[in-house]
Amino acid sequence: MNRNEKTKQWVLALLFIFFIVGIVSAQNAMTNIQSRRLTSLNGEWRVLIDPVGSGQWQQVWLEKQPQKKTDFYEYSFQGAPVLKVPGDFNSQLCELTYYEGIVWYKKEFNYTVQMGRRLFLHFGAINYWADVYLNGEKIGSHEGGFTPFQLEITGKVKAGPNAIIVKVNNMRHKTGLPGLGYDWLNYGGITREVDLIETGSTYIEDYSIQLKKGSLNTVLGWVQLNGNQPVQNINIRIPELNICYKAGADKDGLANVEFSSTFKLWSPDTPKRYEVIIESETDTVVDHIGFRCIEVKGSKIVLNGKQVFLKAVNIHEENPFKGARAYSGNDAKLLLNAAKELGCNLVRLAHYPHNERMVKEAETMGLMVWSEIPVYQHIEFADTSVARKMEIMLKGMVRRDRNRCAIVIWSLSNETYPGTPGRDKALVELTKKCKAIDSARLITHVINTQRYEHNTFHVWDTLHRHADIISINEYIGWYIPWQGLPSATKWELVCPEKPVFIAEFGGEALSGNQQKPTDEAAFWTEAYQAKIYTSQIEMFHTVPNLCGVCPWLLFDYRSPGRMHPVYQKGYNRKGLLSDKGEKKKAWYIMKAYYKGDAQK
Repeated sequence: MNRNEKTKQWVLALLFIFFIVGIVSAQNAMTNIQSRRLTSLNGEWRVLIDPVGSGQWQQVWLEKQPQKKTDFYEYSFQGAPVLKVPGDFNSQLCELTYYEGIVWYKKEFNYTVQMGRRLFLHFGAINYWADVYLNGEKIGSHEGGFTPFQLEITGKVKAGPNAIIVKVNNMRHKTGLPGLGYDWLNYGGITREVDLIETGSTYIEDYSIQLKKGSLNTVLGWVQLNGNQPVQNINIRIPELNICYKAGADKDGLANVEFSSTFKLWSPDTPKRYEVIIESETDTVVDHIGFRCIEVKGSKIVLNGKQVFLKAVNIHEENPFKGARAYSGNDAKLLLNAAKELGCNLVRLAHYPHNERMVKEAETMGLMVWSEIPVYQHIEFADTSVARKMEIMLKGMVRRDRNRCAIVIWSLSNETYPGTPGRDKALVELTKKCKAIDSARLITHVINTQRYEHNTFHVWDTLHRHADIISINEYIGWYIPWQGLPSATKWELVCPEKPVFIAEFGGEALSGNQQKPTDEAAFWTEAYQAKIYTSQIEMFHTVPNLCGVCPWLLFDYRSPGRMHPVYQKGYNRKGLLSDKGEKKKAWYIMKAYYKGDAQK
């Protein structure tokens, strides 16, 4: 065989591999699954804990059974522990509290095959890697712990009993998103809902029904069909406004949408949403959508034509009372009600996309939302696979929530470092891609590398030039001491014309700790934390173009890197509320600021 023939065979082999990878890659999840025909697979799943990875070579997904006396297999789902889905595995079994590794999940379900219908297996999120098997056959894989994915199982599901096995691995990776660095518990497992979704042969896959950038009365969007009948008539109906807009989907199943009306606009004071019905000839989807316009004008953030000051708080996706990943409606209400009581009009959902219930509940309650992808601290930007992963996670976040008017800010990175090879190029390109797929929201990058010397902040990172808002994390008074009077702080901004948002500030305190001395950080007192907040509020009056502030954070939360045996015990104690819901002194200071002079 000559060299050309060998080369040709290698090329064909690689193409075959890429083809196979394409087959088993997870698909983009359809929008608004709550409006679909669903069968929940939530509940109890059998699990095998696999800390050494032996399940892979034993092929546990085949569930081999002994056929003769000398056969035996060193695994079995029969008699295995049970975990609840959705839910993280760390909080359900004490031996898995800090576990990072492989857990195999199994669920059985019955199905009646129907001709002309399509069937999808939809996961709200699995952290972090997932390989999915149906009846012993691998049907797909997914990377990323906080965005949904689906797999079509039409033609693979059988009449009667079926078995799904999912290999879940939350082990951190250098080229993962996030990478190796965490300041929260790396909750693993099938952490959000699992559903079977049944559709017709052609269904409404996705849509965008939002006001175009800068407009208060014109919707500019589209509807995307998926299936073998792409050319169809499309209707958009909003009964309350007597709107019935008609469009036609082209050969690619895409219908462009543009219409105008007099909308009652969504805002924190009046969180109005309309029932919106999207109809094709083969499918119907119902959503509840609000309409609002968010912009930067000069150095101000403007909502619906009026300046707004962002009174925010950071929130992790954790139920503090359970010490578990938050996922339910009750979890969302617990966290968001606390933010409302504080006086917030915005919640920063750190540092990854939170579950869909959280976003929808915030919208109902009149809370603006900052949503973020997990580009956190030490990311391997120079690795080409990382740029691809960032884009996939960005698109997954936007795709799920693009019709949620409460989301006003997409955050594309947090605390990354200018000296990291490839950082600027990767994040500038990501910003351009975000603007291309959604121009109607604000974009930011959160930076903590500003210099603080001689009581002056030098905000110099050039990444701020590519954002709509200058977002800064600073912990003056905690990690760095004050260098002068807070009220005499000065600022030098790389983009002096842009709004400035203080995205994180604060310090730690153990709730109820009133011991002396109260003026030293080492004792984790409520009084010292309160002093930090008092000084920060004094400093806020010196910040040019200040458009909002966001304390770190609402509740104390689990973080294994916090190892102080007396004051932390595996918790980050920067919460305004303890993990038991106790209000620290700083809570009252922040609440008074939001109620009183936050905009003066």
